[in-house]
Amino acid sequence: MWHDLAVALCLLLVIEGLFPAISPGGWKRMVASLGESPERHIRMAGLGFMCAGALLLFLIN
Repeated sequence: MWHDLAVALCLLLVIEGLFPAISPGGWKRMVASLGESPERHIRMAGLGFMCAGALLLFLIN
């Protein structure tokens, strides 16, 4: 189980690093625009990503 968790965290880091590596300027603009977004929108996006991840995990397993 710990091995699977470590693999998942490593894949998360790889995926999170893709956008800044491919387009650093676009990444900076996106982060700057997040600072101007209402917290409710950011919270809803986070909830949406969590639900999508849980659904995909359920479908894969």
